[in-house]
Amino acid sequence: MVALRIALRYLFSRKRHNAVNVISWISVAGVAVATAAIVCVLSVFNGFSSIALSRLSAIDPDIKISPVSGKTFEAVDSLTQKLAALPQFAAVAPVVEERALAIYAGRQTPVTIKGVPENYNEVTDIAGTVIDGEMLSKDGDYPCAALSVGLAVGLNARPGYYDLLCLYVPRREGRINPANPMTAFIGDTLIVSAVYEVEQTDYDIDRAIVPLSTARNLLDYDNMATAIELKLAPGISVRQGMAAAEAVVGDTGLVEDRLMQQHESFRMISVEKWLTFLMLTFILVIASFNVISTMSMLIIEKKDNIATLRALGASPSMISRIFLLEGWLISFLGGISGIIIGVILCVAQQLGGFIKLGGDPSQLTITEYPVRVELWDIVVVTVLVAAVGLLIGFVASRFSSVKSDDMTQEI
Repeated sequence: MVALRIALRYLFSRKRHNAVNVISWISVAGVAVATAAIVCVLSVFNGFSSIALSRLSAIDPDIKISPVSGKTFEAVDSLTQKLAALPQFAAVAPVVEERALAIYAGRQTPVTIKGVPENYNEVTDIAGTVIDGEMLSKDGDYPCAALSVGLAVGLNARPGYYDLLCLYVPRREGRINPANPMTAFIGDTLIVSAVYEVEQTDYDIDRAIVPLSTARNLLDYDNMATAIELKLAPGISVRQGMAAAEAVVGDTGLVEDRLMQQHESFRMISVEKWLTFLMLTFILVIASFNVISTMSMLIIEKKDNIATLRALGASPSMISRIFLLEGWLISFLGGISGIIIGVILCVAQQLGGFIKLGGDPSQLTITEYPVRVELWDIVVVTVLVAAVGLLIGFVASRFSSVKSDDMTQEI
């Protein structure tokens, strides 16, 4: 306790030599800048994660059930009826997803087709993402397809009767005539009724939504589906819905919420976030080593005080403890100041959007850097600052112990 009181007095008292004051505050400023940078960078990554999360609801279902083994569920209609009978779910939709070849007006490209039932609008808000045309399952006797904006641009397709969209997939069953290679494929024609944009690359680049019956005919899937998508009933939590779905499918299905469906994207953001955190931590450690030079100047400044303390019976360990606490206090003061500055800057950016993203604003969905301060990040940074300060204080105290011994011998 005595060592802490002395260290606090050394920290805030004015030094005889002004250079010591300057060096002390430079050390504090260096730690503060590095800490503020960590807070700001972590908050920016949180902001991008928040934006990605907010855009999942447009096309991802509340809960998705995928087969654990194989690509499809057998006898999926009976399983769908069991799930639809549960009060936890407002809508249930079996879907079929597979790769195919699309041809439109002489242009062709590989696509991902997703066959959905007529009630698919009740499961997701896909209709709200349509930017041209209308989401239809049929137009007269013709089935309709909704193309993602990237696929529509690639095929130069637009809603209407300008041309028909032809889809081809390899034949799963039956005999193939080697003399006619086209017998190796099953094809169907559809009308392009809509173009949609989700503002996510994976969904916007090469997808086509078609009726479930069309996808099943193309793939020879009779009463089969590659996944089952569910909409939660009002007032039902994700955990309750997942528990109800798991009770029905048992070990045959993998039940995922929205975050689990996009775990690859969020894992990449998380990996980038914490790798950046490690690099900035290294910068913080380097900045904190300025404290050692501050301790050297302070020992020279306080050599008379050290001699007085030794004469009064202070042990070498107590002298080392004083400077250990002094080094820790300098680092911690800089760290806390940096956290406060970082939070203020992030809140200002969140409210005012002062820092803009580069590029053409008309081509960007957001124009300023998104930020979101999370309490957990502040806790992690505080613990980091305290740990780094303790490490630097320990190194400084060992150095001060040697210096103080040398000065005591001189005296």
